[in-house]
Amino acid sequence: MEETQPHPATAQADRPTEAVRRATVDAHRADCVAILAAQLGPDLEQVFLFVDTDADFDRIISEARGAFDGVKVVACTTAGEISEGGYSEGNIVALGLPRNNFTTSTLLVTDLDKVEDRTLIETVVRERLTLEARARDLPNAFAFLVIDGLSRREDQLMNALASGMAALPVFGGSAGDGVRFKRTRVSLDGASYQNAAVITFVRTRCGVKVFSLDHFEPGTERMVVTKAEPSRRVVCEINARPAAREYARILGKNPDFLSPFTFAAHPLVVRVGGQHHVRAIQRVTEDGALVFFSAIDEGIVLTLAKAGNMAKHLDKALSDLSANGKLDTILACDCVLRRIEATQKQSARDVSRVLEAHRVVGFNTYGEQVGAKHVNQTMTGVALYHPDEDAP
Repeated sequence: MEETQPHPATAQADRPTEAVRRATVDAHRADCVAILAAQLGPDLEQVFLFVDTDADFDRIISEARGAFDGVKVVACTTAGEISEGGYSEGNIVALGLPRNNFTTSTLLVTDLDKVEDRTLIETVVRERLTLEARARDLPNAFAFLVIDGLSRREDQLMNALASGMAALPVFGGSAGDGVRFKRTRVSLDGASYQNAAVITFVRTRCGVKVFSLDHFEPGTERMVVTKAEPSRRVVCEINARPAAREYARILGKNPDFLSPFTFAAHPLVVRVGGQHHVRAIQRVTEDGALVFFSAIDEGIVLTLAKAGNMAKHLDKALSDLSANGKLDTILACDCVLRRIEATQKQSARDVSRVLEAHRVVGFNTYGEQVGAKHVNQTMTGVALYHPDEDAP
């Protein structure tokens, strides 16, 4: 992937007006956690760590628990990082929420394939209301989750969470493993988990705006899923033909050379509730089936999408977020396929400049969550505004 070098993280003493603290460090440095702790500074309510997948995740989260003593620490592995200079790799990107602006609570959900919806909904309602009562002086709220990106349980989790969140805006990202798709992990307070999710409930004096965006429009070429294994997100047949070969035929490509670059450049969308949502392809199986990043089922009509200019679309969308308030930070979950597309089209530097200009930090994901939905090839996130400004 094309890479831009992150700006050196700045000590908190040099940026006293920031409502949110941000830092980036080389994930392979022996003292990386100590550097982050020094740069983020004291009096933190919570820290988020987005960790390069090739780093020593267990060491980093263990050291973070001690370095941020008494502070909630949520971490996950990534498919790439978004630092203060845009797209980057090989780093830990950290976001610190100071106590004077934020109060949070966290909820760990393990064994995602065994979650009982009623129990989870009751727990979510209790956590949300307890935090609201504890932080009545903080008028704005949202929820942010990180989830094992290989769990295949995002859709079910979001459906259950929606019932307990009420009007609380929620977004999130699926932890990544570069482009290997072998092992993804999330962490809470020094413990590492697979097949799990961590939900953070946030109350803040900052203005907030949760958003989701993509740069696609549906085309005219349609196809029908005629055989699928929904529990595995596998499509075996499209238009009653082997899935990979039919997808390749429609694109006019050799089915033996389908790759993440192909999938990023030629996404499929499905119409749900009057809107189109991407159903991104992850990989081809040995027997020619297609594995998707999100829910898929027989009978679904897929439409080949048309991509616009990612950098221009992103700049317009983020500028709109900045129009009605003094933007402090955007925390974003950006699909790995967007990054692959930007790299393939040689626009990664342009996208990075847009991300830097709009103060975006976060990570590249295996899928994104917003509201009640698990989506793909999008950017979801929250815009955080200075406390003395109103949210749009």
